[in-house]
Amino acid sequence: MKIELPPIIEEYVSASNRHDVKSVVACFSDDAIVYDEREKHRGKQSIEAWIGKTIEKYKFQFQPISVKDADGEIIVAIVVSGTFDGSPITLDYHFRIQDGRVSSLTIK
Repeated sequence: MKIELPPIIEEYVSASNRHDVKSVVACFSDDAIVYDEREKHRGKQSIEAWIGKTIEKYKFQFQPISVKDADGEIIVAIVVSGTFDGSPITLDYHFRIQDGRVSSLTIK
């Protein structure tokens, strides 16, 4: 079953599955923040380094399974498979969207 995602999140998932670093980075605002694996990445240059490293390390693929809106956050449960112990796992991606771009992303 296909989950209906906001367009910018749909693009983030699609670009991530293609391992298209430039297209993933284009989903974020200039001053966006990403929190992942106890690290904080601020701004497009830092986010580009993070996504490039993450793709190389994990060779992941995403399959969104649910979406909900909670206090201004869009929370997408995503089954993540790749080259890591315990694959696949389900993680919650907490997106904040501003002016059509991702302003923050927290992965839990």
